[in-house]
Amino acid sequence: MSTTTLTFTPPCGPVRGWQDGEVLRATGIPYATATRFTAPTPAPDWTQPAEATTLAPACPQADSPFLTEVLGDALAGLARDEHCQRLSVTMPGDLAPGEGLPVMVWIHGGSYTTGAGDAPIMDPARLVAEQRVVAVTVTYRLGLFGYLGSGQHRPANLGLLDQLEALRWVRRNIAAFGGDPENVTAFGQSSGADAVAHLMATDEAPSLFRRAIIQSPPLGIARGRAKMTEAMCQAAEVVTADTPAEDVVATQAEVEAHASSFGLMGAMPFGTQYGHHPLPHEEQIEATWDRAAPHIDVLIGHTAEEAGLYIPTVPALHRWTRAPLIGPLIRRTVVGWATAAVYTRAIRRFAARHARAGGTAHTYVLSWAAPGNPYGAAHTIDLPLLFGHEGTWANTGLVAGAAWEDLDAHGREVRRLWADFARGKDLGEAGNIPGALHYRRARA
Repeated sequence: MSTTTLTFTPPCGPVRGWQDGEVLRATGIPYATATRFTAPTPAPDWTQPAEATTLAPACPQADSPFLTEVLGDALAGLARDEHCQRLSVTMPGDLAPGEGLPVMVWIHGGSYTTGAGDAPIMDPARLVAEQRVVAVTVTYRLGLFGYLGSGQHRPANLGLLDQLEALRWVRRNIAAFGGDPENVTAFGQSSGADAVAHLMATDEAPSLFRRAIIQSPPLGIARGRAKMTEAMCQAAEVVTADTPAEDVVATQAEVEAHASSFGLMGAMPFGTQYGHHPLPHEEQIEATWDRAAPHIDVLIGHTAEEAGLYIPTVPALHRWTRAPLIGPLIRRTVVGWATAAVYTRAIRRFAARHARAGGTAHTYVLSWAAPGNPYGAAHTIDLPLLFGHEGTWANTGLVAGAAWEDLDAHGREVRRLWADFARGKDLGEAGNIPGALHYRRARA
């Protein structure tokens, strides 16, 4: 970290950031405050310079040995605190006074239970430096802290409400960091993409962001969750406002067990809840998305082998896919079926509905994979392409077998495409990045 400090003067109050190589940073800025199980309120303004030189803490969460093998130590160096409503801004190092660059607000994934806005594997510095955009990474409440509430004793959708507060902060303050508040793209992956899609269903969405990049949203398991959620809510009643945070995290596994009988939905038991503020009832979600469609352009898609990430987590299935001769066929069949059920079909329906409602939408399929890698073009393979740093990705299982030069060459093209979309460039009827991705305009 450089010792060179810089002062920004947004309406929230003066902020001291720093220069970090090719980019400028202001990290760990509070955008909201909340006690446990309460809706967030905007962080109070301040008058004395706030030191924005520490990364935002992650919401408390359980460690996953499997994810560590695939993605490395995603939370390396981050503190953990349930009062985690903070965001970080990354800007080009040659930012000019009064410049108004496209803004890209990142909502991280992790099944609504893991991850953090400032996770090193999702550092937007390369995207910012190469494409001259302003990136905002948002940390929000997860799991029992943010995504489970019956609406009786504790609200639902607290993590989604955190994200709304972050977008309001961006709208109000980002001009001081070189961003254009009228040109904001919300983008996210996995549960972060699911969150972006559902943020589009809030009344404020068209005033908060103009575009949405929705990467691998599990929309195929977003509906019909009420009974599962009710069972989990009952199990979670043992957690109170006074339960130590580490005990909340420990209890979460017991709560998740109540979702195990609900099929594919049980694989991501936490999530947004329809019929609770700020979302409409489930039967109204399509009409609500339709109202937003003419105001928000969408780039939505998935990887070619999403479900390839999860086969090692099912031991019996994993053994069958490694069997001589029939193993590859079994793998292709299972991965194809699960990818279509959770991602492909629902993504295509979302895009077609968006176009039918008067919006602009493009769908993509990302097919890049490390040569010989058993995961293939699996869920999360877009992350090293978007946020590639050799130091953070070199020893991860997801990209083992890839030459860094090849990964980075394809990554540069993916970053360019994402930034072109954020700038408002017309992507045309179709296009591709050879060996990595193809996209096309969605039709009604």
